[in-house]
Amino acid sequence: MSGNQWGPPPGQQPQPSYGAPQWQPGPQYGGPPQGPPPQGPPQGPPYQGPPSGPPYQGMPPQGPPYIGRPGGQPQFGWGAPPGGPPRPPQKKGGRAKAVLIVLGVVVVGGVGIFGISNALKDSDPYTSPSYSPSSYTPTHGPSQTPSISPTVASSPTETRTTTRPTTTRPTAPRTTSTPKPKPGPTDADLVLRNRLYKAGAMRAVNCRESRSRPSTVAGARANYANLLNCLNRSWPALLARSGARFRPPTVQPFSGTVSTPCGIGNDSGPPFYCGSNETIYMNLSEDIGNYNRYPQAYQKVWARMWMLHQFAHEYGHHVQHLTGILAANHRIRYEAPTQAKELEGSRRLELQASCFGDIFIGANRRSYPITGQSLFQWKWLILHWTDHKNDHGDGVNHQYWATRGFNSRNPNVCNTFVASSAKVQ
Repeated sequence: MSGNQWGPPPGQQPQPSYGAPQWQPGPQYGGPPQGPPPQGPPQGPPYQGPPSGPPYQGMPPQGPPYIGRPGGQPQFGWGAPPGGPPRPPQKKGGRAKAVLIVLGVVVVGGVGIFGISNALKDSDPYTSPSYSPSSYTPTHGPSQTPSISPTVASSPTETRTTTRPTTTRPTAPRTTSTPKPKPGPTDADLVLRNRLYKAGAMRAVNCRESRSRPSTVAGARANYANLLNCLNRSWPALLARSGARFRPPTVQPFSGTVSTPCGIGNDSGPPFYCGSNETIYMNLSEDIGNYNRYPQAYQKVWARMWMLHQFAHEYGHHVQHLTGILAANHRIRYEAPTQAKELEGSRRLELQASCFGDIFIGANRRSYPITGQSLFQWKWLILHWTDHKNDHGDGVNHQYWATRGFNSRNPNVCNTFVASSAKVQ
């Protein structure tokens, strides 16, 4: 989950905040656009906002995921949706055809941090092997040979008996050496040189989009279930090659307020991931609201791509959790000498989660499919966002890492922790 809010491209309507109708955006976020909805694919200047009627308000995004104590605030990753999807490209001489948390506790939807002081140092999935010393128990006392007393006859009337002296042969006790356990990977190893980076490219599992549309609770749940099944078939092979043990996450859709081991979340914020119970919390109010808010076909495509990208991003945090990256990153940030360094560590984590998510989207782009208007809307949404809290990365860098994952389908291009600071701004 994140503390980011998507923003409109230049020239479009002001950026609204999203959520259930009863919530009002905070002072940090702009209000919803005014005016009537666009009538068909807009021409020339951008259209003037969403449909008329009560604005769909709320959902300012939160900060990155937080690995902390139960009862703390959840960490949020991804931010609220953009102020409306873009218009499709225009054709010459006519209108454009209308066709997209946390946490050792991590709430990751992008991943927002609710105070680094609450970060909990989670255990790493990589554990040092433990060796048991040999069960052989040496005998330390000397062993004795039995006494032999032969009888020798010297004459018919005289018998002499001779007794050999008893001898004791000392035996040296056997010594056994207990091998020292090999040290486990350090936090730096887990984020910089994780074995996942050498696991190879992801193969397609021919994931197809659910035929249900997220216009209702049942439709949104059907999409979540479909995506979970696809992702659970996509990641195990790579995780096995990295030495990590795969465990499928739980998905819990919610509206209103939800209590988690990572803290209390609500649908005025984005979805998030909680590492304590390995659960992805998907915001029903956000996904259903996005789909129903806009009337145009291409706007509904944007809403579907938004939901896909959000879900895959949160699953990316689950992959970070299983490989030890998530907990190691939070420990490193806990020790950061300055707030600027701590925020940079958060951006590296969030941008990597998007890169991991788009590995899956890219691997299944032909079957899902991510082509035509879906591809156009996906490209638009990965670029147009605003990082209000400076903890998720700006739109240009988010586009850079998301595109790398989408094109390569290989985790080795997602090592944000070795990138220059300029690439994670």
